[in-house]
Amino acid sequence: MEAGLILLLTLVCVVTYGFEIVFGLAGTIMMLMVMTPFIDSKTLVIYSVMPQLLTGGIGLLRSPKTVDWRFLAGMLAFGAIGALAGLLLFRFFSLRQFHLLLSAAITVFGLYLVISVRQPRLNRIVQRLLDLLAGASQALFGISGPIAMTRLLGSFDSKLVIRNYALSFFLALNLIRLGGYVVDGVFDTRILQMMLYSGPVIAVSLWYANHLHMHVNERLFRRVVSWIILLGGLSLFLHTPS
Repeated sequence: MEAGLILLLTLVCVVTYGFEIVFGLAGTIMMLMVMTPFIDSKTLVIYSVMPQLLTGGIGLLRSPKTVDWRFLAGMLAFGAIGALAGLLLFRFFSLRQFHLLLSAAITVFGLYLVISVRQPRLNRIVQRLLDLLAGASQALFGISGPIAMTRLLGSFDSKLVIRNYALSFFLALNLIRLGGYVVDGVFDTRILQMMLYSGPVIAVSLWYANHLHMHVNERLFRRVVSWIILLGGLSLFLHTPS
């Protein structure tokens, strides 16, 4: 891959995953918005496992401990089932089908969050269904933020708690996704090159970006999260492969 394209990808990821470590999601959505005109979405989704692991690991390491591991274990049990199903389906989608499903999923959940007048409160059955869907979405698309954040916004009030649960959930599911990719042998030379050159720069930027989360108020947090999901989904429709 050309050096200029790797440099562009690195700079985009510094910004987008810096946003994710502050708000708890949307790093991959925004990265796809910018980079799909240059690199196909399936390649970018495979590549995204690296910056997502960095975001989750650094964000949790440098934050106050707010995660109840019993609650997280329940989310992950259902998320893992969905992820395994998603990994089995990953190889059967064409690039166009893959891109359209990704765009539709993000748009639907973004629209739901934007039009919700009050903070959504979800019952247990809906919560578990969303955990399953989030796991499948993570395995298929490299993105579970829109679904997982819908679930977490309906479960907690504190932005720090919501963000830390989101990062924990994404980190665990990305480890499952990484294992599936290794088994399937999807890491070709081009993707490994992208990871090798961009990874150190992204890691350093995330280390320092994490503290910005403490300066975001609760209302802004919720509105920004909702709108970035919706706009990200709509933008992806504009770059659907023929």
